[in-house]
Amino acid sequence: MIDIHEPEFRRLDLNLLLVFTALLRERSVTKAAQRLYLGQPAVSAALSRLRVFTGDELFVRTPAGRAPTVRALALAESLKPILEGLSETLFRDLVFDPAGSERCFTLGLFDVGEVTLAPALLARMEQAGSGMRVALRPADRTSAAELLDSGAIELAIADFGEHPGWLRRQALYQEHFACLFDPRLVPVASPVSLEDYPRYPHLLASFSGDSTGLVDEALARHGMSRRVALSSARFTTLPFVLRTFASFATLPAAAAHAYAARLGLAVSPLPFELPSVELSQLWHVRHDNDPGHLWFRTLVAEAVAGLTVLRSPG
Repeated sequence: MIDIHEPEFRRLDLNLLLVFTALLRERSVTKAAQRLYLGQPAVSAALSRLRVFTGDELFVRTPAGRAPTVRALALAESLKPILEGLSETLFRDLVFDPAGSERCFTLGLFDVGEVTLAPALLARMEQAGSGMRVALRPADRTSAAELLDSGAIELAIADFGEHPGWLRRQALYQEHFACLFDPRLVPVASPVSLEDYPRYPHLLASFSGDSTGLVDEALARHGMSRRVALSSARFTTLPFVLRTFASFATLPAAAAHAYAARLGLAVSPLPFELPSVELSQLWHVRHDNDPGHLWFRTLVAEAVAGLTVLRSPG
């Protein structure tokens, strides 16, 4: 919070401070005017206003030029760090040093994205020698815009459709889908055939709680249907159920491979065509020119590009 008394500042044209610093440097009204690309009468008028405001002559005539008074020198000493700091803040190119930063970035994504992306993100942050942190928050295409607008998160990853004009989007990758199952409980050969796919119950991840999805539309085109035994709002529930219940689950391929490697499950391409989904990162326009945020967005894009399994359809 900036604690100032605004009515007092309204009495002062802050441009007068530029005249003050130019006079302090040049010790001449004429040279100060040249430095500021102003006419000499304008600088003289500004000096008169400064004298009224401070109640001091500030600069007096001497054979060597305009000499600052004791009051002017005291003002200069107080104003120097303020004006130099303001100039540095407003006009320098902002630089972000990841190695020296302890910033915490808030990233919104769905749970299966945490499983695939979080390890790669942390590895790259460690490589940068960074002391920064990442706070993961649940977000999807329906909630991300509101969370970004409120500042609850700084970046979101999901399959976004239309979004407000004050949000920026960068496409990251095409998400494919695969079939996941436990070969001990579901004794079928991989790749799973179209005939075997609907023979077993299915587990469904649905943010909205629906019991049908794109898979059911694809099966209907083949004159087939499936039985959904369980639906959950979280993908991460499904692989653990698969280990105790003979069933299939259709998941993003990257997550399916990650779960298979850690839980002894099997991955198979789907036995029918299913459209891929474009995942993007989304952020508020207020972060466009934030060097730290740009660094983090670049890190996310690089981490995603390094996950070769994302380029595999099964």
